[in-house]
Amino acid sequence: MRRGGGGGGRRLPKSSLAPSAASDRTPLLDPHVLHPRNLDLAFSRRDSDAASLCSSRPSSIGTGPSFAAPVTNFSDRASQAAALRVVNAYLAPAVSLRPPLPSAKDIVAAFRCPFKLTRSALKAPGTPHSWPPLLSVLYWLTLLVNSSESGAGGDDSPAASNDLMLYITNSYSLFISGDDDSVASLDEEYSSKARAHAQAAVEASQALEKEALDLESKRTKLTSGPSRLEALQAEKEALTADVEKFEAVVKSWTVKIQEKEESSVHLEKELEAKLMDQQRIAAENEELMKKVDAQVVNVRDVDRMQREIQSVERDNVKLENGNATLEEKGWELEAAVVGKLEEIEGLVEQCNQALRKLKPGIDFQYMLNTKASSPVELLGTSYKTIMKPALNSLADEARRISILKHDESVELEKQSQRNAKILSEKKNHISVCQTKTDEMVARLDSLDVEIGNHVSRCKADARLMKDELEKKDHHLSTVEKESEEFLKISEKKLEDAKRETDEEIQMCARELLKLIDSVTEYKEFMETSISGMRKDLYETVDDISSLASKAASTRQTSAQFVM
Repeated sequence: MRRGGGGGGRRLPKSSLAPSAASDRTPLLDPHVLHPRNLDLAFSRRDSDAASLCSSRPSSIGTGPSFAAPVTNFSDRASQAAALRVVNAYLAPAVSLRPPLPSAKDIVAAFRCPFKLTRSALKAPGTPHSWPPLLSVLYWLTLLVNSSESGAGGDDSPAASNDLMLYITNSYSLFISGDDDSVASLDEEYSSKARAHAQAAVEASQALEKEALDLESKRTKLTSGPSRLEALQAEKEALTADVEKFEAVVKSWTVKIQEKEESSVHLEKELEAKLMDQQRIAAENEELMKKVDAQVVNVRDVDRMQREIQSVERDNVKLENGNATLEEKGWELEAAVVGKLEEIEGLVEQCNQALRKLKPGIDFQYMLNTKASSPVELLGTSYKTIMKPALNSLADEARRISILKHDESVELEKQSQRNAKILSEKKNHISVCQTKTDEMVARLDSLDVEIGNHVSRCKADARLMKDELEKKDHHLSTVEKESEEFLKISEKKLEDAKRETDEEIQMCARELLKLIDSVTEYKEFMETSISGMRKDLYETVDDISSLASKAASTRQTSAQFVM
């Protein structure tokens, strides 16, 4: 029922039919189709339009399925703000329409819009009761245009590849310059890249097919598997079984604990018996000690003799240990002497080899005397009288050879100066050639910079085109997913919507009749109240007119009295 018979009230839905989280859900991401009870909030009329609403609303009995659309609840501010963002985002770029334009009703009828608009909603779109249906139509048209544009964009043939344009440009420039080898190598490189790209595309398509098969198998597994209730019941049964097992374990452990307590009682009794035996043995030991003390032999003398024997044994052990350490040290010294003699023999052999390489002109070799007792006797003194004259003669020969080498080096320096002059002349010639090559390199660098700029521009264009294609593909995939989800949900809820539509119509009819009755009663009440007010008004008018005549008479009497 409407409040007080006014025209601006709305009929609120029942608490069991309106979900509490409807205002918190994002409208654009909500895939559920609203029931007609929620559409009544969006398409609420004034009292004057109640009859037209009931008469213009089609019944679901005996009619075919209507055109399904992603309808959302625009009765709350969050849904309206989200829908406005979608419409404004679509209308953000410049959109130009060519006249003449058809009327709004013709456009809505041509696109088979599921929402209906009245003239009052088009004349005053900003009013609270006409804004939700108008926003619903705008949102539905925006979704329709977006889906049609995405479908039309997917059918267009792709633009020419920037790589192909770059290849054609480079090939044509090389062809004009007459470099056939570079043209052939460029053709081979591009063909190899094309083959690699084709192979990569084939592999990507195969991977996508494999992924699709995997997703299909996962979907079948999920659909064929048990429901959530069955899984929870199975989990509950498993938990109850675990609880029973745990209770059985607890019972078994309680039995074991009782057995251990009984065994501990027996052990305590045995411990008490052992303590009694220990006390008895201690008493016997005391008696024995008393008997030993009562004997004639002096115990202190026995202890002293035992200590002396132990000290003698310790001295013997120390002497034996010292002899063993001395023997070990002697063996170590003998091993070290043998090692040093071997090292000296190696050094003597190396010295003899060095003498043979020097060829001093004498037959001399170092001889090692292993039986000597001093270093002089070990090597001998013959090397001083024999080796020194030979080494002096070798030093003189080395000086003479160094003088000859010095003269040769002077001649080589002169020749190197002449060669330096020749090299300077060649360097000058090379510098001239280098300047020419630098000029050519500068030209080539400028060409490389131009080519790099062109390549970067081409890459940027390719990147932009790739990003646009990826965005379109992503948008298309999201639209397909949303459409699939919406189709599944709409199929599930279509029967419920048909069944509830008749109940809604009957309820609205009953409410309309009640409203008409209340209006008639209120009208009768107002008529009676108006008639009563008119009667009171007439009485007050008569009283006022009588008061005026009475006032005139009183004035006359007062004037006469004054006279």
